[in-house]
Amino acid sequence: MSEEIIVVRGNGTLKGEVWVSGAKNSALKLMAATLLGRGKTILHNVPFISDIAIMSEVLTRLGATVERDGHTLIIDTASVDSYKTPYELVSKMRASISVLGPLIGRFGKAHVAMPGGCQIGARKIDMHLVGLEALGVKFDVEHGDLLASTPNGLHGAHVTLSFPSVGATENLLMAAVAAEGKTVIENAAREPEIEDLAQMLISMGAKIEGAGSSIIEIEGVPSESFGPCEHTTVGDRIEAGTFLAGGALMGGPVTVRGIDPSFLRMAIFKLRAMGCDVETGEDWITVSRTKPLVATEIQTLPHPGFPTDLQAQFMLLTARAEGTSVITENVFENRFMFAAELGRMGGDITIEDHHAIVRGVGRLQGAPVSSTDLRAGAALVLAGIDAEGETRVHEIRHIDRGYEDYVGKLASLGADVRRELID
Repeated sequence: MSEEIIVVRGNGTLKGEVWVSGAKNSALKLMAATLLGRGKTILHNVPFISDIAIMSEVLTRLGATVERDGHTLIIDTASVDSYKTPYELVSKMRASISVLGPLIGRFGKAHVAMPGGCQIGARKIDMHLVGLEALGVKFDVEHGDLLASTPNGLHGAHVTLSFPSVGATENLLMAAVAAEGKTVIENAAREPEIEDLAQMLISMGAKIEGAGSSIIEIEGVPSESFGPCEHTTVGDRIEAGTFLAGGALMGGPVTVRGIDPSFLRMAIFKLRAMGCDVETGEDWITVSRTKPLVATEIQTLPHPGFPTDLQAQFMLLTARAEGTSVITENVFENRFMFAAELGRMGGDITIEDHHAIVRGVGRLQGAPVSSTDLRAGAALVLAGIDAEGETRVHEIRHIDRGYEDYVGKLASLGADVRRELID
């Protein structure tokens, strides 16, 4: 069977400007939220990535029509008449679970297959269920499907999350906006994507205060009062951070445009601590470096802490830094699988529980490697640009899930990189 791979010839070059696409982790949830709108919602700045195609298919199976015009999606949910999502789609992408909240909000019930996605940790959905149960949702599991019902209606509640889970916060938001009475979500996730979702829900008729803080208050409105809207997705901070890491690795300068620098405060802080020069404007960030990279300590934490989705990219930076760095992964337990692949290229990394001890090396060597997940795949391509010789990156379907035209954008910055079909 043939397989598409990414072939990189190390030339140590990344220089210039690149526009980031709309945020994957926002666009998927915005698409789910259109189920509440009962009409034609227009979403701008939606990336061309495979996860968006899967979510489009999920919505289509529910009865919506989804049309694409460049980076704009026109989603008409007026004729949605099903509350059941098919396993073959949900199993491909964990974000499909985000239709649970809006389906409950619209129909008072939902049948959703248990989710799949990147194999980077258990990522159980217990918090989603506990939170929704507080709103009056009853759950049963039948043949691998999650069956949700609201026998006594959907009502407001005070919910305290045990961890500021992005997915649980989003699902609670999308159900609570249609619940009777007031809902308070305490220890809510504070990611920019939460604020983006809340802004769109408000445009549709929801009453939400505090999105982006740890306490969100929602005053429920009748589900039939929601209408469609027009909304523009925020820029992808993780894509921006990936290109900034590449610029830091190769020296740059690399400028990313279409991103709010406040989304990446902690990553920018770490880049400066590692010896990089970083400049910011209203919607752009530039990184450059003339000195050797300096070792550092990184702990992944929920926003506004250091994002777990940039851990692999920064592990690559520490692998080339002078001295020994320690990276602590507090969010996903399996996210160090990237370390073994980087080790194939000459990285010196020891894993101890949820800590990675990274000793900087003088140079990386090109090698055949495999993407273990979305962000690891992107980081391996960057490693190949920096390494001596040729690197062949396999399992690139992971990269295609979250990066629009990754190879094309890197090539525009001077990298010697291409996609190739092999037998």
